[in-house]
Amino acid sequence: MTASGMKSEALTSVQVPATTLSKRFTNVFGKDALDGYGFILPATIVMVALVAYPFGLSVYYSLSDKVIGRPGNFIGIENYIYILFEDDIFQKTLRNTLIFATVAVVLKVLFGLGLALLLKQATKLKRFFRGAVLVPFVAPTALTTLGWWLIFDPNYSQINWVLKQFNMQTYYWLGDETLALSAVIFVNFWRGLPFFAVTMFAGLVAIPQELYEAAETDGANALSKFWHITLPLLRPVMAIIILFSTIFTLADFGIVYVLTRGGPMNSTHLFATYAYTMGIVNSDIGTGAAISLFLFPILVFVVIFQLKMVRRQTDYAL
Repeated sequence: MTASGMKSEALTSVQVPATTLSKRFTNVFGKDALDGYGFILPATIVMVALVAYPFGLSVYYSLSDKVIGRPGNFIGIENYIYILFEDDIFQKTLRNTLIFATVAVVLKVLFGLGLALLLKQATKLKRFFRGAVLVPFVAPTALTTLGWWLIFDPNYSQINWVLKQFNMQTYYWLGDETLALSAVIFVNFWRGLPFFAVTMFAGLVAIPQELYEAAETDGANALSKFWHITLPLLRPVMAIIILFSTIFTLADFGIVYVLTRGGPMNSTHLFATYAYTMGIVNSDIGTGAAISLFLFPILVFVVIFQLKMVRRQTDYAL
């Protein structure tokens, strides 16, 4: 056998070691990528099981005539057409939700900012006041709402008792359409105010004191310092608070359900309570899912709008 033949035979007999899957993954994504994906795997499983799967299931139900107790059939967007053009209660619910969220969030912003400024100025018992402000927010929603239900009840209402002492007219707070909607807005405002106040207070504390001292040196008054220093530096914090509060307010369920069950005459129904009524109480899962999913594009619009406003008003990276 020639030397060239022996050389070619030796080359063909050499076996290239097989590359394992982990080595290929490491070569493509990096040395620590496998560990990173392993760390986020539990959170991914939770998100898929508790968020993605229920969301996909609700989308499927909204496109079917599913009712409790029997399988549903695919009907396309008929449920959405029904609630948009034929369901008068849904149209009232849409109006109630927009009024409820807008008024409640605006009140929480205004009074939350004022309360945060008062907390910053407090010198005596400041720890007590800062802790006491949080009580409405940390207390159970059902418990505090039951307390307000007693306050608004016509037979046990402390408000009506005070009005009687001054020979004034008493009201059926939860029996009148306008008063009932005002009552649920007020309770939501009362419960969400501490979140705004404490978060804005943290933002106020983070503002450098040197800026105020420099403004005082230039002769600026309290209003000028607030308008040109406090408010601009607090806007990024306020934008994030408003974003989260708007999402929570639009999706509110407990306060309305405990106080009014959506009444009187469906005047306080929100998306969550009306979807529950249609889907669970009336067993119409398809229509209930369509009502609840109608809130999704509204929330997407709110999130995009708020994030754009934050990017315009600050140089901080989100």
